[in-house]
Amino acid sequence: MAAMPDKGQQRSVYHGKVVVGDALFAGVALTVSGPLSILQGITAITRDRVFSALGYAYRFDLTAWGWIHLVIGVALFVVGVGILLDMVWARGAGIAVAGISLITQFMFVPYYPVWSIIVMAFDLLIVWSLSRSFHPAAGGR
Repeated sequence: MAAMPDKGQQRSVYHGKVVVGDALFAGVALTVSGPLSILQGITAITRDRVFSALGYAYRFDLTAWGWIHLVIGVALFVVGVGILLDMVWARGAGIAVAGISLITQFMFVPYYPVWSIIVMAFDLLIVWSLSRSFHPAAGGR
C-alpha cells in the first residue's frame, strides 16, 4: 500500500497540548500581571515622587521598590508564557512567583493601597488556579 500524503493538515513545530481551564486563566493572568508590574516598577524608578509613605516598617528607597517590581514583573511574564506553552516547570514556578508578587504587593500597600490590594487578590487567584490540579509526579498536570 502506498503512503498517502497529508493533505490539508499543517504540521506544527510545537507539539504541546492546548492549555485550558485553570492553567489558561493563570497563564493569561500572569502575562497581564507581569507587564503591569513592569510598568509600576518603571514608574517608581523614574518618578520617585509618585508613591510616598511615611514611617512604614518595610520602607525602602522608591527606586529599590521600582527594581523589585520590575524584576518580579519580568518573572511573572516569563512564567505566564511558560504556562501558556504548557511547560512542565511553569506551574511550580507560577505558584512561587505569584506568591512572591503577593508578598511584595502586601509590603507595598502603604504606597499605593487600592492597586496593591487588587493585585494581591489577582495573585491569590493565580496561586489557587495553579495549585488546584498541580501534581508534580504527573508531569505538572
